[in-house]
This record gives sequence, C-alpha cells and structure tokens, in this order.
Amino acid sequence: MSTPVEVITARTLAGVAHGFLGRIGGVSGGVHAGLNVGIGSDDDAAAVAENRARATEAVVPGATLVTLYQIHSAECVTVRGSFDEALRPRADALVTDRPGLALGILTADCAPVLLADREAGVVGAAHAGWKGALGGVTDTTILAMEALGAKRERIAAAIGPCIARASYEVDTGFAQRFEADDPANERFFAEGRAGHFQFDLEAYVAHRLAAAGVMRVAMLGLDTYADEARFFSYRRATHRGEPDYGRQISIIGL
Repeated sequence: MSTPVEVITARTLAGVAHGFLGRIGGVSGGVHAGLNVGIGSDDDAAAVAENRARATEAVVPGATLVTLYQIHSAECVTVRGSFDEALRPRADALVTDRPGLALGILTADCAPVLLADREAGVVGAAHAGWKGALGGVTDTTILAMEALGAKRERIAAAIGPCIARASYEVDTGFAQRFEADDPANERFFAEGRAGHFQFDLEAYVAHRLAAAGVMRVAMLGLDTYADEARFFSYRRATHRGEPDYGRQISIIGL
C-alpha cells in the first residue's frame, strides 16, 4: 500500500483548494526519494510524471497542472489555459481566474507563496527565493491578480515550507544587498559567526506581502533544511555534496 501524499494547508486559504507538499507520498528513490516533481532533476522522468499526477490529484482532483521554468525573477504570468511542459514560460509566479487549472510552484528551500481572493475567484502562486523576494515577485503577483478583478485588501496569502533563519547562513555582502534596498531590512538578519548572519526569508516575504496591503498572511514556520523526512532542500544536498536534489510543489486552484 502506497503512502498518501501529505498535504499541508493554511487557515487563511480555507475554502480554496490548495496545498503545500513535501516529499511524502511519492515514488522516486535515491537522493530524490519521495514526491520529487522536478522536471529538471536527474530523477527518472516516469517517476516525476507520476509524482506530479499524485500531487495534483491530492490538491485539485481532475485539474490540469500548470508550472513554470523558474528563473528567480519577479516575472508573473497570467494563465488562461494549459501549455506544453516543454514550452513553460520563464517566470516565477502565476495567476488565474479559470477553474480546472492547478497552479504549481516548485521549491527546495525558497519560499512558496499561495494567494487567493475568494470573492473575485482569483488565485496566484509565487516562487520567492531571495532574488525574487527582493525584486518584488509578490508585488507583481498581486498586481496581476488585481488585473483579473481581485482586490488586495481581500487577498489572503500563506507562505509554505522554506529554509528557516536558523538554517540560512549568509555573508555580509548578502545582507548589504537588502539593507541597500531598505535600511529597515536589517531586522531580518540575526548576528551569526564572524562575518555572517542568519537570514529570515519567511519573515521578509511576509513583510513584503503586508507592505503591499495583504492583511491576512499565514507563516507556516516549516524549515525545509532541518526536516529531511518531510522536505527536499537544495542547501542540505549541497552541504552533503550530493549529486542532485528533489523539488517539492505547492498548488492552488479554483
């Protein structure tokens, strides 16, 4: 008997089909063991396809999964129909008002953000790594949702599993990028070992959402690096010298 896919939900998005998935419930093996959905990984293509089908069915049964060729940008795509996986747009966020589509964002330490305006019938999903977060990927997602009829004061959001501050060591140059954008960003960096800081990506993304006018934001507080049993982590794989790493998916749909 196969292990069911673990679907993590947020109360802010109650009533909207959504889920933050990890590695539990998939068919991949080796360093990709579990629910690896990364088309760009070195995993067996058939296993990845099965994992993506399982993930979609667990969150939005019967829907068509739509994902991106993610590039750590602030680019957002408005989705009106499915497209071939080989022709995935190069972007890091998607929005739609069309039922039957499951918007998917892949991560392996970066922050997945799911958003919804239930009244307008508009949903969005964003991949917020540090580059995209600093560049405003959540801002462009909100603007794209508004273009479909959403209102930012009605939008609810949730930030899923990502690398936590305790696991995210950065150097001085990294911190200075954020402080150059806004000196108040200093508060997202805790002192670490000499010449280094611990960066709170989740709190920074939550701040960007709140600053944009999103009043209901859930922070799930789940550390992808520390919880190997539940989540894939690029940084953990890198620290171990592993040849590749799995990707998990976060999905939302109407």
